Amino acid sequence: MADLVLTEDELMQKHKRERKELQAQIQILKKSICKGDKKKKKEVMEEVGRLEESLEKRHTEELNAWRLARVKLDDKEEAELADMSEEISTDNNCLEQPVQRISKAQKRREKKAIAERERNQRIIEQEALNVFGKRNVEMEAIKKILSERGLMVYEIPSDGHCLYNAVAHQLKVNGEAPLSLHDLRMKTADYLRENMNDFLPFLSNPDSEDLLTPEEFEKYCNDVAKTSTWGGAVELQVLSCILKSPIEVIQATGTPYIIGDQYTNGKKVTVTYHRHMYELGAHYNSVTKHVPDEES
Repeated sequence: MADLVLTEDELMQKHKRERKELQAQIQILKKSICKGDKKKKKEVMEEVGRLEESLEKRHTEELNAWRLARVKLDDKEEAELADMSEEISTDNNCLEQPVQRISKAQKRREKKAIAERERNQRIIEQEALNVFGKRNVEMEAIKKILSERGLMVYEIPSDGHCLYNAVAHQLKVNGEAPLSLHDLRMKTADYLRENMNDFLPFLSNPDSEDLLTPEEFEKYCNDVAKTSTWGGAVELQVLSCILKSPIEVIQATGTPYIIGDQYTNGKKVTVTYHRHMYELGAHYNSVTKHVPDEES
């Protein structure tokens, strides 16, 4: 059996080095921002996002390709061993008994068996693609990070309210004053309106890429308050300010990052960020203490 070019451990070490190199590149980009230059900051953060997404995409594709190749190689080896065993068995039979003619019915059965084996092989390959697909690889990576902290993912519905529901769940876990997703949305919209000049430079029209006008900003705030508009980086920043609490975001690649680390009195809110969990786009989940599986 031919060896793969890299072992899985070597591939993971390669990815780790490349992520470290990217982080160094990102630090250089961030240091290039002049204090108070909001336009430059926006451009740099967009470039950082593109670089991280590109690296993550390539790493996922390389890992998927490696694992699929591993599955095919194992299957090929198993098939070769089966063929050798069948040849030995056939040779022994030839020594022990005269050659028998194969009937048409037997040929049909063998043809059907071959077709069934090919079908099963396709199923195995498809299952391998699912297991090593972006969604599952990402989830397993996040689970591993949480497991090391004695935590596990707490699933939040994908309905546009995931960020607010994840934060609301965290407030309950931390024993803080409970707030519903409606409360959090209203408070977020109010804070945005009160601090429009701080957030306008980071919000743009998705169609034109131009910064929002004051009228468009007001509509943005109304959507935050009254619709299921998805919350992102801006809303995380606002929620941290509202709750006066740091918010840690855990993701599959890169180190977890904390928003609002200036707040030290309240309990930290922890959420997980998933880029590939649903086809509609990114998603936030909450976390809870890990519960060991009960033995049956």
